Amino acid sequence: MNKIYGVIGDPIAHSMSPDIHNDAFEKENIKAIYHHFHVKPESLPDAIKGMKALGVSGFNITIPHKTPVIPLLDEVDDLARAIGAVNTVFNEKGRFIGYNTDGIGFYRSLCDEISGDIKAKKTLVIGAGGAARAIYFTLVKEGVKQVDIANRTKERAAHLVSDCPYDKESKALTIDEAEQSLSHYDLIIQTTSCGMSPKLDHSPMRLDQLKAGAFVSDIIYNPLQTQFLREAKEKGAETLNGLGMFVHQAAYAFEIWTGIKPDTSRMTDIVLNKLGGNTC
Repeated sequence: MNKIYGVIGDPIAHSMSPDIHNDAFEKENIKAIYHHFHVKPESLPDAIKGMKALGVSGFNITIPHKTPVIPLLDEVDDLARAIGAVNTVFNEKGRFIGYNTDGIGFYRSLCDEISGDIKAKKTLVIGAGGAARAIYFTLVKEGVKQVDIANRTKERAAHLVSDCPYDKESKALTIDEAEQSLSHYDLIIQTTSCGMSPKLDHSPMRLDQLKAGAFVSDIIYNPLQTQFLREAKEKGAETLNGLGMFVHQAAYAFEIWTGIKPDTSRMTDIVLNKLGGNTC
């Protein structure tokens, strides 16, 4: 009998997760199938009970269930609990255990591309939402000590810094303050939705003071090159879009479920093919 995996969310039909996971299962000769499960917020408790009753082996979680699912699980990984969001669940002998692979996915994609010691990079994270939280907590947990947070609302950035339970050197900044001190940073990470459709020509901050040779990342992958990355590249920065984060967070989930590291290059090709060249 094939094992069952899946992804729950609302909406969910757009997810490319079944494409990449089903291909990985086939490549690794694992008898399993991965489905979309459209779950409305009010149905989440019943959905989790049903998945446990059916013996679902593992599943991913996307908006809006990443936080509400936590009290419905049997156990939550320390990093996921600190972040306050779960995007991957593993059925371990009938117990549902929650993880967050978003931050690790980003960190692994960064390690693939950036030169030098990441832990020594003076880092700026733009935004203070869920993605920023996962990335910030993971970077600090991995040993990147100096990570500052810039946000339109400075108080929200300050809350993010104070919530982080790991040893760090961080301060909260407004976007204006970050723009003025941009030359201080070696690594800049854009985590907001600014630059996605329909605001493709928008950028979260000016890059006038961008340091020569800085590395600039944007977690958006559709479009593959946002206005923010375009401007950074024009100023001579190395750039990284969010495709690697998406692929690596999925790959880490697959690894949690199966103990096997999947072919991330193959996963990347599948996502690019699904985008079909229409990256807007």
